[in-house]
Amino acid sequence: MSSNNTPYDIDRIKEEISDSFDEELELEFEDSRLDDLAEVERQHKHNALDRRAYFRELFRLQHELVRLQDWVVAKGLRVVVLFEGRDAAGKGGVIKRIAQRLNPRVCRIAALPAPSERERSQWYFQRYVAHLPSAGEIVLFDRSWYNRSGVERVMGFCTEDDVEEFFRSVPEFERMLVRSGIILLKYWFSITDDEQQFRFALRIHDPLKQWKLSPMDVESRRRWEDYTRAKEDMLHHTHIPEAPWWVVEAVDKKRARLNCISHFLDQIPYDTLEKPAVTLPARVHNADYIRHPVPAEMYVPNHFPLEPAPKD
Repeated sequence: MSSNNTPYDIDRIKEEISDSFDEELELEFEDSRLDDLAEVERQHKHNALDRRAYFRELFRLQHELVRLQDWVVAKGLRVVVLFEGRDAAGKGGVIKRIAQRLNPRVCRIAALPAPSERERSQWYFQRYVAHLPSAGEIVLFDRSWYNRSGVERVMGFCTEDDVEEFFRSVPEFERMLVRSGIILLKYWFSITDDEQQFRFALRIHDPLKQWKLSPMDVESRRRWEDYTRAKEDMLHHTHIPEAPWWVVEAVDKKRARLNCISHFLDQIPYDTLEKPAVTLPARVHNADYIRHPVPAEMYVPNHFPLEPAPKD
């Protein structure tokens, strides 16, 4: 359409919307491919969530997330969501679905690497504080300060004195965040021993997922019971009224995503904001403007040329 006065091409708009849905289908294809690689029949396959029902509900929830995002920006809210759980529990999958259709300037993902030598010498919470939100922002922590009570404790990267100090400090730290006006949510993704074993095996056989399986993950399989004791200790010390833990049953990944997103939306009262209608102005045409051709060598090679349109 070359003129601003020409009505919108509805079919083109529908096509673009369909393409955006395909982004989610592409993500889901990864999950299906993992199942194919396993070449086994899952015990819970008969109770699998219908694919169409899953997508329908996911798209509905993502639409609600956009409404929540607008509310957070308009009201200047500050939202922090922590995602914790064992390796391969599905934390990254739900984070990806939450952030997928949101403005990255509003919704940020904080996935911090192992601390540097300098960071190890700082107050433990210092490097996490730098990622806390300003007004109108949502921060999703893919693992958080709870590393101290989990991987650091189990793998011997800190002392038991460090852990005890963490348990004394973290309730007060989180109460300070809440008193400052931050909305703090904490999710623990729970899977079974067998399910983690299964997901690790899939990663071993999938070349696109092997990067997710680190030596630390492999060692975590051997220390399953140590992680269980550490988790129970963590929940005992840090499940406080101001910032309670919420446990997500995550053996079924699709249901876990829908349940977690739905619960997240329920924790923050929001409403639809009226937005002014947007009218595109007419494009200015200057008689002395000449568009210069782009040199052919600057173009990316076209390895996927368009198919010729079929003739009537």
